[in-house]
Amino acid sequence: MKERSAIVIGAGIVGLATARALAARGFKVTVFERNEYAMGASVRNFGMVWPIGQPTGHMYERAMLSRKIWKEVCTEADIWHDEVGSLHLAYHDDEAQVMKEYVDANENSRDCALLSASEALKRSGAINPENLKAALWSAEEMIIESRVAVGQVAKYLREKYDVRFHFNTAISVVDGGSVYSGKRKWSADEVFVCSGADFETLYPELFAETSITKCKLQMLRIVGQPEQWRIGPSLCGGLSLIHYPGFKSAATLPALKERYEREYAEELKWGIHVMVSQNGAGELTIGDSHEYGLTHDPFDKAFINDMILSYLKTFTQFRDNRIIQTWQGIYPKMTNGASSFLAAPEEQVTIINGLGGNGMTLSFGFCEQFIAGKFD
Repeated sequence: MKERSAIVIGAGIVGLATARALAARGFKVTVFERNEYAMGASVRNFGMVWPIGQPTGHMYERAMLSRKIWKEVCTEADIWHDEVGSLHLAYHDDEAQVMKEYVDANENSRDCALLSASEALKRSGAINPENLKAALWSAEEMIIESRVAVGQVAKYLREKYDVRFHFNTAISVVDGGSVYSGKRKWSADEVFVCSGADFETLYPELFAETSITKCKLQMLRIVGQPEQWRIGPSLCGGLSLIHYPGFKSAATLPALKERYEREYAEELKWGIHVMVSQNGAGELTIGDSHEYGLTHDPFDKAFINDMILSYLKTFTQFRDNRIIQTWQGIYPKMTNGASSFLAAPEEQVTIINGLGGNGMTLSFGFCEQFIAGKFD
């Protein structure tokens, strides 16, 4: 029986997840990446595998499948990961009420609980205790260091499945099962276009017709904490409750959103909600904001970072607050409410795109489910 072959364009998390799902099914996989290494949205994020943000049902199940695959890959490849869980912190009664309703709706399907203020403070010394009323605990969230882990996953795929990588190789033309970089040509049974930049340049007409935009985010990193101090779970402020669709099960969420729209109008104008995760070196990753449009200026806005840091102080306290990095990321986002984009623009070619800001959380699960449905 002839060995099946596949070409994957893009070595970010979607491309790697696609390559893994194919290679695990016996495909001979070749990955092309236009840069020396993945340098887009896949390495410019919190490193959060974040099931709590997904609504109960198939999206939550997809997130948990992703988590399972991440855990397997990290364990096999000795990639740093930390199953710390998460705490959403409530400083007002309406925030605590939303959290209670979330737990009531999900306690039989998720590992979550509503904690008292004292219980929450026992979980993390990084919580601002002033006026703390309650906290939503979830055990399912996991942290990786994405800017390192993405390259380590590529190495793992090369070593375990003999996946071949061509870095610094921009694909300029796709013609059915053949791809070209200038005059060089490679062919395979299937081609998967898995990076936003390549979708836009290889199929510009389809991109223009698609209900898709781009989101620019701003993030910061705080120095590694002294004496190897750990914050414990990833921490979130109340604004995250209205950002993630997972909380829509709470009946009083619309009323909370109305209050936020009055009191945090400027933050919401720039799509700000604030979270913090900690990497293996003790550094703290902080963010983020959300600006939407097909073209974004390359400049960070200092007032956005100031608003992020100001809100951060309402629910955290760290031992060292020095900022060592700021950056921006840009990822594709569907405008029609869809959680992803799949298209077959020509025979033997599939485009996988549009996972929004959920690449770390959903890519492994989504690509596993899609490739299984297509080939198993």
